[in-house]
Amino acid sequence: MSKRFYLTTAIDYTNGAPHLGHAYEKVIADVIARAQRSFGTNVFFLTGLDEHGTKVQQAAQTAGKSPQAFCDELAIEWQAFAQTLGLSNDDFVRTTQPRHREVVQAILTKLHQAGEIYQASYEGWYSARQETFLTEKDQLPDGSWDPIYGDVVKLVEENWYFRLGKHQAWLIDFLETHPSFVQPDYRRNEVLGFLRKEPLADLCISRPAHRLNWGIPLPFAPEWVTYVWFDALVNYYTVPASLGDATALAPLQGFLDRPTTALSLWPADLHVIGKDIVKFHAVYWPIMLRALGAPLPKQLLVHGWWQKDGSKIAKSTGNIVDPVAVIREWGLDAFRYYVVRELAIGPDGNWTDAGFIARYNAELANGLGNLLNRSVSMLNRYRQGVVPEISRELAPDAETAVRAAEAALRTNQLQDALLAIWTLVNRANKYVEETRPFDLNKDPAQAARLDAVLYNLVETCRVLGVLLWPFIPGTAEKIYAQLKVCGEVDQWGATAWGGLLPGHTIGSAVPLFPKKEPAKAP
Repeated sequence: MSKRFYLTTAIDYTNGAPHLGHAYEKVIADVIARAQRSFGTNVFFLTGLDEHGTKVQQAAQTAGKSPQAFCDELAIEWQAFAQTLGLSNDDFVRTTQPRHREVVQAILTKLHQAGEIYQASYEGWYSARQETFLTEKDQLPDGSWDPIYGDVVKLVEENWYFRLGKHQAWLIDFLETHPSFVQPDYRRNEVLGFLRKEPLADLCISRPAHRLNWGIPLPFAPEWVTYVWFDALVNYYTVPASLGDATALAPLQGFLDRPTTALSLWPADLHVIGKDIVKFHAVYWPIMLRALGAPLPKQLLVHGWWQKDGSKIAKSTGNIVDPVAVIREWGLDAFRYYVVRELAIGPDGNWTDAGFIARYNAELANGLGNLLNRSVSMLNRYRQGVVPEISRELAPDAETAVRAAEAALRTNQLQDALLAIWTLVNRANKYVEETRPFDLNKDPAQAARLDAVLYNLVETCRVLGVLLWPFIPGTAEKIYAQLKVCGEVDQWGATAWGGLLPGHTIGSAVPLFPKKEPAKAP
């Protein structure tokens, strides 16, 4: 079986409810997955939850629940959230699953036997909030700690370490010779700058079970549990290995007893992550895989953060965007459209309610929705809904938009793809004003001209349905339903002009995006 396009999001930490940043990452990953499927690629899309660590243990204690019960309840909420976002994921991994624990322990056992993991005493500063050890270099000039670290305490304890440092020169060379590994480029340059600046310290990969018991025990030293980041990063490898992927299982031969299958996923083609976890994915993860003897993923695609009204999104200040509330009020596709259209992958973005409403009304309701509504309505009114002879007047515009959108999607430039698609929406709306079919209908001598205009409009709408399916699949399906097209809207090849055949009868017009008043702000 040929290798599938393997795409992942970061796994979300189960110490709270989903927010806008989680929703954005999942939506852009879903758009990429759907686009690849539309191109005819066999895709495997993974998302899931990170359920171990101090913060989860503390949150469970605060809630008066066991960590597992706490995670089980939140997992239901997070899986429902994925469904609310319309995700097309093929699997949902949880780090408390036995399949994950077995893969993590097999990797730890191999690395320990290979001498990549050793025991040593540690004395230094520790941030429970960030679940990381700190050095004096992390202190502010006055000797205090950044508030992001919460309470910082001094610890003296025995732990286990992974030899990161010895791979530093290799990783620098790898990043220099594989410029596409971290995208956008400036994120890669940040990683290289960090690596060139100072020696890479070995990574503490354990926590004493007497201090933290909510984690995967080290197989060779069960008095310790695995550091949450070493555990979490392995999730991308867990699913291929547990499903019998031969490439993933080969480095674990003798350490993990799994039969191979025809499924081929590893290496991952794309990890979609936020900018705050670049170091873990661009430094720890490739070194872990190299030490294991496994192929590296092909690319890390790093997105920025959202603000609201120019300020940091924070539950404590009430400056939040609730994706579920927005979807409930405005519809899923309106939310999906806005977050992709508003923010290119890479920089930070700014959500404003006014901006959301403006795009909804101008681009979705007045732009796309109005185009479909009047195209379908006029064909029904003037030709009883029967498609006339094929005309290619707007075909060059459609073909230009298709080429530009495809080129952008193949390089994960999702915002640029939407911009390309909207050139066709705008061109078709302008075409209505130029040709004035409502006036042509008044003159019987213009019947052939009216036929041509009507064909170009409804066929453009059909092509737009195919182009939009990766982004707003529900809307794409509604377009096809109104046109009564029997073919599949999720096949990119259907963008070829002429899909609506003469004599075909379309359905009735139904508004795609009902107009909303500004008072209905999300």
